[in-house]
Amino acid sequence: MYNSKCLLPVCKRFSPIRSLPSKPKAIICRYITKSAPNITDFPGYYSNLDVHLAGRFSSILQDCSDSSDLRKGSQVHAQIIVNGFCDMGFLGTRVLGMYVLCRSIADAKNVFLRIEKWRSLPWNWMIRGFTMMGWFEFALLFYFKMLGVGVSPDRYTFPYVIKSCYNLSAVKLGRLIHRTICSMGLEMDVFVGSSLIKMYAENGSIEDARKVFDKMSVRDSVLWNVMVHGYVTSGGASEALQLFSVMRKSETKPNSVTFASVLSVCASEGKDEYGSQLHGLAIRCGLDLESSVANTLLSMYSKCRCLPDARKLFDMMSGTDLVTWNGMIAGYVQNGFKDEALDLFCKMQSAGVKPDSITFASFLPLFSDSTCLKQGKEIHGYIVRNRVCLDAFLKSALIDIYFKCRNVDIACKVFNTTGTVDVVIYSAMISGYVLNVMSHDAVKMFRRMIAAQMKPNAVTLASFLPACSDLAAFTLGKELHCYILKNSLDGRCYVASALTDMYAKCGRLDLSQCIFEKSPERDAVSWNTMITSFSQNGQPEEAIRLFRQMGLEGITYDCVTISAALSACANLPALLHGKEIHGFMMKGSLKSDLFSESALIDMYAKCGDLCIARRVFDLMQLKNEVSWNSIIAAYGTHGLVQEALSLFKEMKEVGIQPDHITFLAIISACGHSGLIDEGFRLFRSMGEEYGIAARMEHYACMVDLFGRAGCLREALEFITSMPFEPDVGIWGALLGACRVHGDVELAELASKHLFELDPQNSGYYILLSNTHAEAGQWEHVVKVRSLMKRRGVQKLPGCSWTEVNGATHMFVSADTSHPQSPEIYILLKHLLLELRVAGYIPKSDLIYPLPMSSCNQVRPRPSLPLSSTEHSRMQFIM
Repeated sequence: MYNSKCLLPVCKRFSPIRSLPSKPKAIICRYITKSAPNITDFPGYYSNLDVHLAGRFSSILQDCSDSSDLRKGSQVHAQIIVNGFCDMGFLGTRVLGMYVLCRSIADAKNVFLRIEKWRSLPWNWMIRGFTMMGWFEFALLFYFKMLGVGVSPDRYTFPYVIKSCYNLSAVKLGRLIHRTICSMGLEMDVFVGSSLIKMYAENGSIEDARKVFDKMSVRDSVLWNVMVHGYVTSGGASEALQLFSVMRKSETKPNSVTFASVLSVCASEGKDEYGSQLHGLAIRCGLDLESSVANTLLSMYSKCRCLPDARKLFDMMSGTDLVTWNGMIAGYVQNGFKDEALDLFCKMQSAGVKPDSITFASFLPLFSDSTCLKQGKEIHGYIVRNRVCLDAFLKSALIDIYFKCRNVDIACKVFNTTGTVDVVIYSAMISGYVLNVMSHDAVKMFRRMIAAQMKPNAVTLASFLPACSDLAAFTLGKELHCYILKNSLDGRCYVASALTDMYAKCGRLDLSQCIFEKSPERDAVSWNTMITSFSQNGQPEEAIRLFRQMGLEGITYDCVTISAALSACANLPALLHGKEIHGFMMKGSLKSDLFSESALIDMYAKCGDLCIARRVFDLMQLKNEVSWNSIIAAYGTHGLVQEALSLFKEMKEVGIQPDHITFLAIISACGHSGLIDEGFRLFRSMGEEYGIAARMEHYACMVDLFGRAGCLREALEFITSMPFEPDVGIWGALLGACRVHGDVELAELASKHLFELDPQNSGYYILLSNTHAEAGQWEHVVKVRSLMKRRGVQKLPGCSWTEVNGATHMFVSADTSHPQSPEIYILLKHLLLELRVAGYIPKSDLIYPLPMSSCNQVRPRPSLPLSSTEHSRMQFIM
């Protein structure tokens, strides 16, 4: 890490340090054992007046500990030189310390080069100064130079050296210095030990931090606080609370720093009862009015959704500083109380408290809706006019609101403005690109962050993994998973949820389930991700099973859980389960949730009960675009296109703007009813009147519309005029239409593209084979079957569900696994007889023709697995 190329410029900047001057060994030994010699160490060398004057200078220099005292300290330094006290080593060290504390490193360097350096104190001041300035490489360089010239470090050297190590994430170097500390017997020192604990804790080595802590024989409040804070920063909430309990049993009393750390755990974990108990303990200890404790209590009550308690505490506080105002405003914003937050912001300004970057970073999320873009810009203008410091938090908050308001250009301009750019800002950019379905830009931004030598954290990875899902970038997702495991980030719930979602959307539901089951902690988001993954990947039964298990484990259902479970019921379909969930919604707090009610409409519609779906829609107190989309799609899938168009018109009349899903539903409805002109008009109006860019699924819907009406050539022309390359959905829609209308030539063209884009999808081979079969081209059927065998493509049997007395039963063709199979097949034979009496004629053009000589020995079978309808028909024939 610290090679010659890195150290060379530093060596040029500072003059070479000469070897130690020749001194009597007794004097050198005395100075090594005494870190700060008194002026009496120079008997007979200076007069009593000189000694008194030098003592006064030393006292004044000791008081100069801030940059505002630099001028006074420089004047004292000048008087020291004028009075000829430069040879007094202790005064030179005091001058050096003054310049360091006043953050004038250039002057400190000049003094350092002129004073004697056989003691550790001058080196300690320089190392401390570099650490204070954030020049950690220089601090470590001086430490090694100090060793190189034979000066032994002491208990005051190591805390700053270790601090430099953990700020550079140089844990390996820190471990080497730890060995040096142990060899010198300084590991038990409180200051050195606390520095080691902090280094290990903040770099993900909490076990090593605990080992150092357990070895300490004397533990003061600082040591306890560092260890508790280490658990907090490493995500060990339960360990932090346990350690606090152990501290309470020891002789060390908790102070304001302890309470602030433990209360922050209660805030993040939602432990409002434990937090209230800590509040009482803080009152007993007389620390409840301490600024840090009161502000953390305010944050705890706000994050635990106890806003009345938070406001009561806020009103009781006698001295409300800027941090207190920010905490209360943030509490209102986090809990969705927009009006109260705006009112408090105005009161803050009326009270003469000037908002800072933290205020605006807390306040800006109020305007993260597209309808609030104007207000967001006004706040941004205030920030610019009043020259509010655009730090990393405020910059990321501005980026976030512009992305959420769909104004990507301004978000990028904010990012490119001069100022601090750190991992938080990169994470905000990546998250914003993913939110706006700009996954390629998210990948570019992630690579740019890596090129800037910034280490992605858990939030960055959780924000970036959805981009891998969207792009189906399975390899990149696995690489990120390896990085997560290597850096022990897989224990975070949100990281595990993002990984689960990524693998599910990349088609690896087995890996997704494996991560979910191995997660040490599973919150509602983890469960929701898994339930949604099963529901969307053709396993609705497993989704419903997980939904039940989630309730049994005491995890509270939210609107996402209910929506995912209802979607699974719709996919089965399982009307009884859906009604049970509906009943649960009516009893709980989700009966008026927009998204849950919209999922309820979709469930009833897909289960065939359009009347109840419409009743749910009519009884909704509030309706948004999702609600209207659900009911429009419901009427469209039931073939009631005029009702769907009427609802579309009504939606616009009540002021709800249609989105891309609305047009998808209404164009699909037109396709089911053969309204080509109306569907094409709606497609054009989507871009011309509403400014909504057509996506791939809209083009697929239009191809399906042309195909259902038999306009296959128009469908092909539409595909060739697309502004981007068609995907499998486009060519699949065309192939399906060719199968229905018997266009072998276009079927060959569509299948050629499909076999290149998705060669392992058996459905496309089946469609092509059936198209050839209906045309009587049996040699082509054989070729398609042979191609499937060569490529190892296997057809999974189609299945059907039926619900009887609340139980869902699944069947495949020629299935005998059901316990009531004998009775079922007897009933099928009776139905077959009734069908023949009613005049049903089976479709025999898909049956491979056999020679007449073999007709008596072999019963005809379908050449390939067919669709579910054809399966049933062929079963009747057999």
